[in-house]
Amino acid sequence: MNTSWRSASLVASAAAVLALTTACGQEKAPDTSSQNVGAAAPAAGGYGSVAGAGTAGAGTGTDTGTDTGTQANGEQAAAGDSAAAGQLNVVTNAKVGKVLASNSGRTLYRFDQDTAEPPKSNCDGDCAEAWPPVPAGDVTAGAGIDAALLGEVTRSDGTKQLTVGGWAAYYYAKDTAPGDIKGQGVGGKWYGLAPDGKKATLAASSAGQLGLSTRNDPKLGEIVVDKNGMTVYRFEKDTPWPMKSACVGACLDKWPVVPPVDAADTKGIANTNDGRRGYVVLNRPDGLKQQSIDCWPIYTFAGDKAPGDTNGQGVGGTWYAIAPDGKAVGKPSK
Repeated sequence: MNTSWRSASLVASAAAVLALTTACGQEKAPDTSSQNVGAAAPAAGGYGSVAGAGTAGAGTGTDTGTDTGTQANGEQAAAGDSAAAGQLNVVTNAKVGKVLASNSGRTLYRFDQDTAEPPKSNCDGDCAEAWPPVPAGDVTAGAGIDAALLGEVTRSDGTKQLTVGGWAAYYYAKDTAPGDIKGQGVGGKWYGLAPDGKKATLAASSAGQLGLSTRNDPKLGEIVVDKNGMTVYRFEKDTPWPMKSACVGACLDKWPVVPPVDAADTKGIANTNDGRRGYVVLNRPDGLKQQSIDCWPIYTFAGDKAPGDTNGQGVGGTWYAIAPDGKAVGKPSK
């Protein structure tokens, strides 16, 4: 009975997504050959290279992480340290909440292109250079961690990688000090590992915010914000009809996509009966699903560090905060 219900639900969801996507003129996946914005899309789905993550792409910006995590033992986690995790600890980061860290304070991450049922790692080659796998051996559960959630997966090279709740665990090569979480949100696919194996992100309910809402900015007027109160932007090189994103590869390190948001989890976002506005989801060729407003794909900016920041406004003359009706706020008139 459960299997039949789940299958029917998947079919219905797929039909709904197809109908909405067609409303924005996208009847098939867009051709990535026309989406280059000055940086080649990295392998393994936008994982970000050790040298280039957060330094290339459209416009200007900074890394996507913060350095606000804490670690009890205060040991320095440098690139040359042993990869062995030892005792896992739960640390609290002001931006993402509770996240797992190794005994030396290195943040653990998970990759959206992996699978947990069954466990499988899809990060190899250059991807594994930027995101070193956490070895499965010599790992114990510290306070607040359910040891039953710890496991292992055999990688393509035969080595054993730690899993948490079925998700393969990784470090990020650009994290060089205890508490660093510079890999958070990279490519819209990499997130800190929460103690239960889920993504380390503050839930909308605990943050007191809806998935999408609006606020009145003193300079820009009414603009859209995400569940964390961060400003939402649109990219003038994108197209709404057919709906298509021109931000690919390293661009996504600076401009992470806004993931799909349920209509019930929004407030003040325009919507029309023809389905063109509000809640249409773009199925990107890189595998990400991206929310749109009035068929414009929407993003946040890694250079915004706190709610209320609008550091992405006008970047490159192509990035602008988005209004509830999908218009670009503050875009100069021709």
